[in-house]
Amino acid sequence: MTDIVQLPLWVVLILAGLSLYLLADRLLIPSIRWYFHRRANRLIDEINTRLDIEIRPFQLNRRQILIDQLVFDEEVNKALLAYAQEHKLPREVVQDRVRHYAREIVPSFNAYVYFRVGYWLARRIARLIYRVRVGFFDGDKIAAIDPESTVVFVMNHRSNMDYILVSFLAAEKTALSYAVGEWARIWPLQSLIRAMGAFFVRRNSGDPLYRRVLERYVHMATRAGVCQAVFLEGGLSKDGRLREPRLGFMDYMLRNYHSNTDRDVVFIPVGINYDRVLEDRSLLRRLEADSEKRSAWFVTKTSLQFIFKHLMLSRRNRWRRFGYAGVNFGEPISIAAYCREHNIAFSAMEHNARFAAIGVLAEELMSRIQTIIPVLPVALLSQVAQENHDSWKGELELKKLALEKIETLRNQGGPINITANACEGVLSAALTMLIARNMLEEKQGLYRASTASARILSYYANSISRE
Repeated sequence: MTDIVQLPLWVVLILAGLSLYLLADRLLIPSIRWYFHRRANRLIDEINTRLDIEIRPFQLNRRQILIDQLVFDEEVNKALLAYAQEHKLPREVVQDRVRHYAREIVPSFNAYVYFRVGYWLARRIARLIYRVRVGFFDGDKIAAIDPESTVVFVMNHRSNMDYILVSFLAAEKTALSYAVGEWARIWPLQSLIRAMGAFFVRRNSGDPLYRRVLERYVHMATRAGVCQAVFLEGGLSKDGRLREPRLGFMDYMLRNYHSNTDRDVVFIPVGINYDRVLEDRSLLRRLEADSEKRSAWFVTKTSLQFIFKHLMLSRRNRWRRFGYAGVNFGEPISIAAYCREHNIAFSAMEHNARFAAIGVLAEELMSRIQTIIPVLPVALLSQVAQENHDSWKGELELKKLALEKIETLRNQGGPINITANACEGVLSAALTMLIARNMLEEKQGLYRASTASARILSYYANSISRE
């Protein structure tokens, strides 16, 4: 019993490692998890006291619970069995595919990351790049929305900055859940996006099984009252004008909606505009049918060069923000009231009739969005330059024409947030930006629209077009 037992060093190291792992697993990790859970719960309690729309219990569920709930959803299982029979596949194989789709879609909302990290980043980035202006066109109706409703912000899609800008502006009111395209599924960005409550979507997927899983997730979130943000156009505007609405997401939200028993769904139109869209030239390039598709390396290299250039400008104190970013919130539409007013029951309609009814509702929302898209100085001067492209104009004449346009739009109730005292400085800054980007030609102190930049001038002018 007292004999010495000799063990190889590698065995001792393995045993020591296992002992440390078990010690951490039984004592340290639970303590750390309890500590962070307690901090997170305190944060949620604190935030809910100041939010207009509280964080829903659905968002606080563990991600695995939501995945299981989606995988074993009755409608998903019907689609699963039909898919297995049609493609002559074992049920287990199709269920694995469903589980994969569910893991891809379901977010892992973290209140600490959203309000302490995401909000801080969004605020710093938005204010670093733009002068942010916000307007409420029917603040009384927005304030009167039942906090138990499912609120859906319906927005035009100008730039990928939209996600950052609206998250920053809405963070004092609620926690938004976005649908994000596959472009963001790169490490570590996807982890941050999931923690912010966003869910990934395969755009234009033709897989009916995937579409059913996505539909059921959107339905679950809507029924649970999760506040969402939707880009009705389904993608970025390539020419500056509003695109035709895509009805899929609205159909997911409303196809099983019962106005008498379900919580109200309230759509709030949001108009977004920028003096400079970071991706403007890339978006215009997509309109060229014969243009080559840029490689991922080219996009990455160009983006890094752009960031490096402006970092250097900031170090030399030559950094200038990219003008204004404007966000306007319009008059909300209550679906419960809409259904009563139009005698509509979405849940009782056949597919074609339901899509037609949702199309009418989507057109109404797009019309409201168009009327509240902010009129910004660069867009205004782009219109003036475009309308007078054949003649040379002095700076004062361009400003005079812009002021006349402002007065006309203001009399028509246009969304203009430029005070009379600030007009001179604002228009001067916008003119400087157009000249610096070679969108205007200059000759002996006179200016006119640059022929080479006609498309980009149209892009900005179209953003405030009411046609």
